[in-house]
Amino acid sequence: MNDAKRLVTAIIVTFNRRELLERCLKAIANQTNKPQQVLIIDNASTDGTQEWVEDWLVEHIPQGRLSKLDSNIGGAGGFAHGMEIAMDGRCDWVWMMDDDAEPCPDALEQLLNEPLNTSNIYSSAAVSGENLAWPIIPSSSTCGPLLRSSDLRPFMEVSSVPFLGILISAEIIKKIGYPDAGYFFQFDDVEYCLRSRKVGASIIIIGSSRINHPLATRYPVKILGKTLYTFRMMPWKRYYYVRNRILLAKKHFGLSAYYNTVPASFFRLIGTLINEPNRILQTWATIAGVWDGLWGRKGQRHKHWGLRA
Repeated sequence: MNDAKRLVTAIIVTFNRRELLERCLKAIANQTNKPQQVLIIDNASTDGTQEWVEDWLVEHIPQGRLSKLDSNIGGAGGFAHGMEIAMDGRCDWVWMMDDDAEPCPDALEQLLNEPLNTSNIYSSAAVSGENLAWPIIPSSSTCGPLLRSSDLRPFMEVSSVPFLGILISAEIIKKIGYPDAGYFFQFDDVEYCLRSRKVGASIIIIGSSRINHPLATRYPVKILGKTLYTFRMMPWKRYYYVRNRILLAKKHFGLSAYYNTVPASFFRLIGTLINEPNRILQTWATIAGVWDGLWGRKGQRHKHWGLRA
């Protein structure tokens, strides 16, 4: 790519997590290589986030902009909205993350030090101490996901990355569009990576670029000689975890959604019932997620099923 084209817009999506957002924005403000624009997409917060951001940006991130939404459209909708704003202006790359991400001071600099190819997607590594915040699956590996930050290589091609320091070029966005806002929450990032790979993009983690993020707690579920993994989460989040896995599988893997993803959802439920509280609600969330996934129902639906955030 042309090295002169490095106009970066950082996109942070937030909802009712002012304290976390403060830490995230302070980390953005302290970057050794600052983004040319910072967009904060607020999903109709009610905790004073909007008022604080408007005052704080003026002094600390003058290139910052707050977009106040009228309703909560989820992380997926927030990132799609942020991308649309970025693409309406001057932008070569978007650097996206949730409000609970804290980039290390040189996170963006380490990304931009690489000879970036606009046909690929790059990402910082989300870490929690010595662990990777989310398991990472190398694209050429048959030995399972990486769990430790020490397992990272300087330049590593992977199957997908979360929206936690992901760097996407305007070229990719023009090719495949925005994240699917209908996912609302979870797997919008995996689906976006799958779409990008279908147009020839490689997904690459730059090991020297780090973002601190809380550790996702996962546990194994052993069924019929096979080991599946699932994550500890509240029932309303479980609904989207189940539903969006099925939506993704139907779109990208066809019949596998029916003979693989749906049965695996119920196998994972067994592990959830053993390891987590709220068993009735966890079961209801799984059933609701399977139902809506099979029928292709998108958007914010956990309230419809009586699942409270």
